[in-house]
Amino acid sequence: MHTLALVFTLHFGAAPAADPWIGPDKAKHFFTSAFLQSVSYSALRSARVGKTGALIGATAVTATVGVGKELYDARFGGDPSFRDLTADGAGIVAASLLLAHTER
Repeated sequence: MHTLALVFTLHFGAAPAADPWIGPDKAKHFFTSAFLQSVSYSALRSARVGKTGALIGATAVTATVGVGKELYDARFGGDPSFRDLTADGAGIVAASLLLAHTER
């Protein structure tokens, strides 16, 4: 139920004035997600998971961490942000595009 409330609030609620689309916080979300996507993918490939499975698994891990961070913010007084999730998603997509074209 908390997840549904968070998604509804993030989607329809007004963004705080201090939550710009571009800024240091969004860069941190982007690069952290890209890094986590790459590390998760590499770990799965090392465990002999196929490329497609590794990309799907890495995406699941990275998305779970990103959503978990926003749920944590919502529950413990932080500022949950749809814009942060968007930056996380952009990092996942960017890393996935690069990883999909790796040789191994």
